[in-house]
Formats: sequence, structure tokens, C-alpha cells
Amino acid sequence: MNLQETIKADLKKAMLSKDEARTSTLRIILGEFARMPKKELTDQEVQGVIRKLVKSENEMLAASGTADAAYLEVLEGYLPKQPSETEIREWIANNINFDDYANKMQAMKPIMTNFGGAADGNLVRKILDSL
Repeated sequence: MNLQETIKADLKKAMLSKDEARTSTLRIILGEFARMPKKELTDQEVQGVIRKLVKSENEMLAASGTADAAYLEVLEGYLPKQPSETEIREWIANNINFDDYANKMQAMKPIMTNFGGAADGNLVRKILDSL
């Protein structure tokens, strides 16, 4: 079962258990899927849609100062665990030779490729700036 099918099945479970917060969040996710040109999405595409929703929610929270923890919790539950700053720094120290790059930021691509997009690009950029 792929991630898109899992979300559809989870919506049915949430509706049966009358979990309103989860039901509404899953409906938002499925609504985003319906706007996509393809109807069957890969897990990476599904995660991309969810990441955009998380980013959008975080921007709204920063602007308004309010928090909807249940919404973000449900969204982030479908994303792979993000590596910590320590894990990213260790991987960079063990695998990246900055002599191979004219600019530190050119190392972003292999770092993000290694973490499969699970790493937050802003965090990686911040780490590279601090090195």
C-alpha cells in the first residue's frame, strides 16, 4: 500500500472514530492530491505535497502567532523523520570535502540527496554557513 492509499484508508478510520481534527486534515491533504495533474502519486510526490502544506502552515503561524498543533501533528506524521542538526553535521564531516567545491553551498546537492529530501534545506544552509 503506498502513502496515498494509506492516507485514504486513514481518512475512513478517522471518520469512523469521529476524530474531527484528523478527518479535516486528511481531507485537506486529499484535496491537494485532487489538484495534481496525476491522480496516482508516488510516495515522494505525496511527501512533497505534505511538505508544502507544513511550510504553508508554519508561515501562517509565524505571521499570526497562533498554533494548530493537531493539524501539524497529523501532517508531520506522514513525513519521514527529519535528521537532527547533529546528524547532518556528522554526515558532512565524514563525507564532504569542501576542497572539491568552489563554494560551500555547492555541497547542498549531495547533502540533500543523501538525506532523501528529509533534511530541512534551511537547516542545511544554516549549518553550511556556520562551517
